[in-house]
Amino acid sequence: MSAEPTDPSALVLQAVEGVSAVDADDWNRLANPGWRREDGGLLADGTPPHPYDPFVDHDFLCALEETGCVGPEAGWYARPLLIRSADDTLVAAAPAYLKTHSQGEYVFDHGWADAFERAGGHYYPKLQVSVPFTPATGPRLLVRPGQDAADLRQHLAEGLVAFAHQAEASSVHVTFLREDEWEVLAGRGYLPRTDVQFHWEDRGYGDFEGFLAALSSRKRKQIRRERRDALAAGLKIEWVTGDALGEDHWDAFYGFYMDTGARKWGRPYLNRAFFSALGERMADRVALVLARRDGEPIAGALNLIGSDTLFGRYWGCTEDHPFLHFEICYYQAIDFALSHGLTRVEAGAQGEHKLARGYEPHVTRSAHYILHPGLRRAIADYLEHERQAVDQDRVILSEHAPYRRGDPA
Repeated sequence: MSAEPTDPSALVLQAVEGVSAVDADDWNRLANPGWRREDGGLLADGTPPHPYDPFVDHDFLCALEETGCVGPEAGWYARPLLIRSADDTLVAAAPAYLKTHSQGEYVFDHGWADAFERAGGHYYPKLQVSVPFTPATGPRLLVRPGQDAADLRQHLAEGLVAFAHQAEASSVHVTFLREDEWEVLAGRGYLPRTDVQFHWEDRGYGDFEGFLAALSSRKRKQIRRERRDALAAGLKIEWVTGDALGEDHWDAFYGFYMDTGARKWGRPYLNRAFFSALGERMADRVALVLARRDGEPIAGALNLIGSDTLFGRYWGCTEDHPFLHFEICYYQAIDFALSHGLTRVEAGAQGEHKLARGYEPHVTRSAHYILHPGLRRAIADYLEHERQAVDQDRVILSEHAPYRRGDPA
């Protein structure tokens, strides 16, 4: 079916105060077309679905808003940009936030802000198009199926800049977006930026032993030793998802999350209420892995389930055991993916130590529109050199992948 042509004069652009202000079905038709929820589960609706992304789901974004993880106190003011047609149909949207800081983004612009402030400018507020606290690539310029996607994405790109001017923001930052969206924004004057994450991909391994067989002998032995040592103290691993998730599981995990957050970042972004809301609304998309000693949970990791990808998000522990982090966050994730028909594991931001565990470097992308001409020129020059360095680093890292020579990497 051909896309409907877009009549610009009939489009209405509007920034509203939160995704919660948008009808859930209307939002999800754009964010995750081809999927629907029924009896607490996610189902393909009979049309060819796009990959399901749990983070842009209406339930996920609203859980962040309604539990106060985003809002005035957090310095994240939800202002999703909507485009409606003449008959008031929602045809495009972007999950946007006015921000008073640069925390919780995983694409770092603190240096840009400092330089602009020292020169007498005001970097904040800025307009952020992203899923808060979530360094996972996914759709950011959402378009309803059957519409002219290329045209509406351009309207979103221009509308975000217009809204930034209206809100007296310094800039627009679209982070962890897909490559096709990145190219659209680059064509509309946004400055392209790249970075690297480490992801695991299934190449028909069948099971974990099949995955190990693709590795060099030394790496294969290393991983077997790490898995054995991680559980040597009698630890037992438990996966919990769906209706089996209870408040006791969230109580345990929240303790792990707070411990890790306090030690690494100083300020955890999510509150206890958010995890209960996640369990109530999206339990079928949650995969919680726990390590227990003598029946008591002592470590855990939270994952979200896409249609083809397992997204690792948070980890924590109350006891230190050698290699337990690798077991829970990386090896168990591979096991889960292989046993549930998922072809990819994204284990979060950074971490070159993932390379030795079968996770390979993949490019992540962001796009930035800087309103001040002088700041824009300086950042454009910086990003040109940064992209070259990222490309070089990715090539070097790929050469150190643990797979046997001759195998695809």
